[in-house]
Amino acid sequence: MSTSESPPPPDGPLSPEKLKLALKAFKKRLKLTRLDAESRIGVGPMSSGSTWGIVAIMPPNQYPRAVWEELVKQGKLKNASQGMYSLVEQ
Repeated sequence: MSTSESPPPPDGPLSPEKLKLALKAFKKRLKLTRLDAESRIGVGPMSSGSTWGIVAIMPPNQYPRAVWEELVKQGKLKNASQGMYSLVEQ
């Protein structure tokens, strides 16, 4: 084995279906996080509060980090900072 080859991830190669499911889970988690934050008292259309503007979250831990890094490489997610990711606006 040469030094330029990297071993496959522990869970095997990343299938397109696994990446698709992970992205779907990420979008759902982001949506629920936003809804949860905006449902708090003091934020909403009938109050004087403002929206939270959540754009980055910690990805669901059901998928390994390699999945999220692959989605970043594909341009579907953006690495925000400290293990947080955000959706790339299309």
